[in-house]
Amino acid sequence: QVQLVESGGGLVQPGGSLRLSCAASGSVFRINTMGWYRQAPGKQRELVAGITSDGSTNYADSVKGRFTISRDNANNTLYLQMNSLKPEDTAVYYCNADYQELLLHGFFSGSSWGQGTQVTVSS
Repeated sequence: QVQLVESGGGLVQPGGSLRLSCAASGSVFRINTMGWYRQAPGKQRELVAGITSDGSTNYADSVKGRFTISRDNANNTLYLQMNSLKPEDTAVYYCNADYQELLLHGFFSGSSWGQGTQVTVSS
């Protein structure tokens, strides 16, 4: 099992910036893909950005060019740099990790979610 803890959310004005962090911990053999998702009231949860273990990234069209996802594999930490924030970016942002645990006779694959961090963009 892997535990994820997000931090860095808050209230910012339109055009401002925030940097979200996600710290992963636990007895895990390998963390594969990690990503940031967000969910606004009355809307479905959506993928914001994802990153593989080798650094390949993908972004939602709505954040492309404004957000940057990165990971520090040595410290098992995921980041999301958010620039030029818009009111429509307001949501709870969740960290996700797909991982493998080493068992006695093989591997167990799982997916974990953090508790979320609130991002509010308002003037």
